[in-house]
Amino acid sequence: MLIDKLDQKLGRFAIPGLIQAIAVLQLVTLGLFAFIAPEARVAFERLLIMNPDEVMQGEVWRMITYVFIPRGSLLWAIVGAMFLMWLGKGLDEAWGAFRVNLYVFGGMLSLAIGSLIFGFVPDQWWLYLTTLFAFASIYPNEEMMLYFIIPLKMKWLAALSAGFVAVAILKQPVYLIPAFFALLNYFIAFGPGFLKGRFAAVKVAQRRERYESASLDPADSFHRCSVCGKTEQDDRTLDFRVTDNGDEICSECRKARLTS
Repeated sequence: MLIDKLDQKLGRFAIPGLIQAIAVLQLVTLGLFAFIAPEARVAFERLLIMNPDEVMQGEVWRMITYVFIPRGSLLWAIVGAMFLMWLGKGLDEAWGAFRVNLYVFGGMLSLAIGSLIFGFVPDQWWLYLTTLFAFASIYPNEEMMLYFIIPLKMKWLAALSAGFVAVAILKQPVYLIPAFFALLNYFIAFGPGFLKGRFAAVKVAQRRERYESASLDPADSFHRCSVCGKTEQDDRTLDFRVTDNGDEICSECRKARLTS
């Protein structure tokens, strides 16, 4: 497999615990925001944000640093970073450092390309979303405590998040563009396996249907009486024997011959 070969050659360059490191940097940025003046915070955030025009002028670090900017309230930012660490640890265990790096940096590159083409400004929400979808696809029945109280399986949390995205797109179709570029890494990582599974399920259903149809078709029966033409499908109580000339005869016809 291509990824395995790349892992053997380039795996030593992968950043271990990449998603956890991003979460830590989000907390560091949050701490800096808490201790600097509002004017300095605005200037610092402008330095990190993904600005397509300034990226084209050479400020390429913005293609990565936008994911360090915390969003929402202080509590939400802390909980979100902790949740991201938990998701990252799970992906590391399932994939290893190289595949996680490929997934995360691939998603960032995809979003950056979309931003440069269409001019939208991405934020770290999309990193949360693609990481959540990947985790839920690998560990669908893993549970988390929503609001620290309600147990919720990851597959349902991912479905709920996907529903929010769908509603946002329906309300403002322009969101379809960043959603496409943000989730492109997920579709590439899990799309082929999903399609392969669906094709396999269709083939199994077709084989089952053919088997059930064949089992009800007298023409495909295993036994057929050479006298009356009955098969085991016509009467399950019939017993078939082979005559001296090689023909099959059922128990009823054999009995009739013996009594005649």
